[in-house]
Amino acid sequence: MDDRTPSQHGSTEEPGGIGRRKFVTGALAAAGAATVAGAINPSQTASAAAARRTPVRRLAAGRRVAVFGGGMGGLTVAHELAERGFQVTVYERKAWGGKCRSMPVPGTGSGGRQDLPAEHGFRFFPGFYQNIPDTMKRIPLAGGGTAYDNFVAGTEVVAFYNGIKIPIPAHGSIIGTLSPESLLQFLRTVVSVVTFVPATEAAFFLQKMIAFVASGPQRRLKQWEHMSFYDFVRAEGRSKGYQEFLVEMFTGTLVAAKPDKANAHTMGLMAEAWVYSTLGLGGYGAPDRLLNAPTNEALIDPWMAHLRSLGVQFVSDATLTRLSVAGGQISGAQVSGGGGTTAVEADHYVLAVPVERAVPLLNDDILAIDPSLTSLRDLAVDWMNGLMIYLRRPIDLAEGHVAYAAQPWALTSISQAQFWKKKFGTTYGNGEVNDCLSVDISAWDQPGVLYGKPARDCTREQIFKEVVEQLRRALPWGRLTLTDANIHSYFLDPAITGNGTPQVANDEPLLINKPSSWYLRPEAATRVPNLYLASDYVKADINLATMEGANEAGRKAANAILDASGVGGTPAKLEKLWKPDVFAPIYQRDDARFAAGQPNAFDLWEPHIP
Repeated sequence: MDDRTPSQHGSTEEPGGIGRRKFVTGALAAAGAATVAGAINPSQTASAAAARRTPVRRLAAGRRVAVFGGGMGGLTVAHELAERGFQVTVYERKAWGGKCRSMPVPGTGSGGRQDLPAEHGFRFFPGFYQNIPDTMKRIPLAGGGTAYDNFVAGTEVVAFYNGIKIPIPAHGSIIGTLSPESLLQFLRTVVSVVTFVPATEAAFFLQKMIAFVASGPQRRLKQWEHMSFYDFVRAEGRSKGYQEFLVEMFTGTLVAAKPDKANAHTMGLMAEAWVYSTLGLGGYGAPDRLLNAPTNEALIDPWMAHLRSLGVQFVSDATLTRLSVAGGQISGAQVSGGGGTTAVEADHYVLAVPVERAVPLLNDDILAIDPSLTSLRDLAVDWMNGLMIYLRRPIDLAEGHVAYAAQPWALTSISQAQFWKKKFGTTYGNGEVNDCLSVDISAWDQPGVLYGKPARDCTREQIFKEVVEQLRRALPWGRLTLTDANIHSYFLDPAITGNGTPQVANDEPLLINKPSSWYLRPEAATRVPNLYLASDYVKADINLATMEGANEAGRKAANAILDASGVGGTPAKLEKLWKPDVFAPIYQRDDARFAAGQPNAFDLWEPHIP
């Protein structure tokens, strides 16, 4: 979420009196004059003042676009440009859909059934996602309708905490007149069933949430962005229930994040958007939306078929190895694969690969033109990967998203079969499997309960046994709910290799919104005239590494190409997270308090810690 809403300024000035180090965004140093002249010497560095004085001239015309990366960002930019008559080719090194894809478990199908479905991590489309649903409405299905019709709403969100089931409020709750006070009263009803958190601590946590909701854009970006969520809610020294349920489970349920690593700005935005979605505000959809089939069936395959019908070309087994620079812009690219090395020529080049793969491609020639891109080196990634547990019989957990509080590996899950339009047992596997409990593991660096080792150090079998044990400890009558006899098999995301050895690696980590990371993230348009970025690390209104963030980045890259090419036309829509108009005066008052060095008006009370 871009906290510049409702005032769309992008200042990165640090608040006086806060004492935080400054972060530089945008292009503060570039060889602007040399770019216009058409020759760049990588050893030359223009001053920040010269970069600001020299306008950037978009040199690239034409409609040929090379997109490197076939995940959410790459497919989105291809979609938007193909609809506007551009000639787009997408190159992908590994698998179409990227981290958004599903995948078959090889050799598990028999009797005419498909292989068992698996995925990098289960699909979850919160109601406040708006850009992806818009894209899905423009993806036709072979039998009629659109991919948007493949959405199905979960009817409940549930947390399990040491054998206790705690339901989260359903969609459409009514609170009357919207105000910070009414939101606080609503949130009190959410935690009223929680008896294992001291009342004063629960009240304090809720008060902090309201302080965020009532914060203006200046405080959000210049104060909350610079601290972890753990520090924001003062978790240190609180009770075990406060830390395990209100803090750790809260972050794990919303974004599968760790409270000590995720910044308060991002976590507050997600909590705020979830509350508005739950209340049926802002035109948002149901809070917990899923797909009615494996992701490739419901989204990726029909999407690619539609893009082919628009003229998009797809090249598989094509790893981008170099971007060449000449005349102040990208002059060509090089991809490699099983067929050898191939040169790529286009008018516009879109880098739609994850940040850890983008950084090595930003060579000295590119950084001489846009030095601000060096900040990508300081962005952090972490592991968040899925374990599929295939069950002979479904177990009744929840009709939606599930979180398992107090478990060290920060587990969340979805029971798939109940949402899928095809009968699981007759469609997938060997006829013995009737459900998939799709589990996300978000804390790979915490010791487990069986072997005392973090997931990174465990073998695949140990990871499976640890997850099962942690689920059982969270669930009511866990050993009777999830029995050995009911477990048919399991499948761990193959992006993780070398399990149980010092060479363990993750080919598909996830960007983490650490404190101050907003200032390290670029816009989709770079100072290299024909180079654009379309991945989840691009600054986006949702401000979180998600499918929605990558989709938004793809739209921004497409719009930048429209501007640079001179083609014109209607730009891609960029939806923003909803803010209640009635809160505008509250934001303005808090901006004034922030400028005066005062705390938020709702951030005044803190219980005594013995």
